[in-house]
Amino acid sequence: MSYCFPYRNLDYWTETYNAGFYLHYLTSWPDLFLVALDPNGLIIGYIMGKVEGDGMNWHSHITALSVDMFHRRCGIASDLMRRFEEASNRRKAYFCDLYVRVSNHTAVEMYKKMGYSVYRRVLEYYSGEPSEDAFDMRVPLIRDTARISVRPAPKDPVLPEEIPE
Repeated sequence: MSYCFPYRNLDYWTETYNAGFYLHYLTSWPDLFLVALDPNGLIIGYIMGKVEGDGMNWHSHITALSVDMFHRRCGIASDLMRRFEEASNRRKAYFCDLYVRVSNHTAVEMYKKMGYSVYRRVLEYYSGEPSEDAFDMRVPLIRDTARISVRPAPKDPVLPEEIPE
């Protein structure tokens, strides 16, 4: 596993984790760790996430989504996200959320086309020089019939430490 996944993370946009982190997700939430394969069986993309929260805040979170640069704009990311949302519905989540760099306009637009909206801006979420803000984006799932997990306009920006666990 440590050989396959970091290879797919050699671009600026995808966060890279150590092998133990991937293994933790794979063993804890195997139905939320999905891959896309090419005709030869090689991994060309993956999505991984978890479920967390309680009550009306029970939701799935996309931790990482990555598609090999030679296979982008072919619908692979959209298909992985659709499959992730289906698994999230089986887990009875109210919504699915993700964090994306504010500067990653291509990803933000793709998520919007898939029904996600900006819930809030998280200041200095991504470390580095310089640090960068993230959008917390959400899409309501089947269980959220009243759509209370989304808002018509983004909330005031927050700092990472102000986000409840």
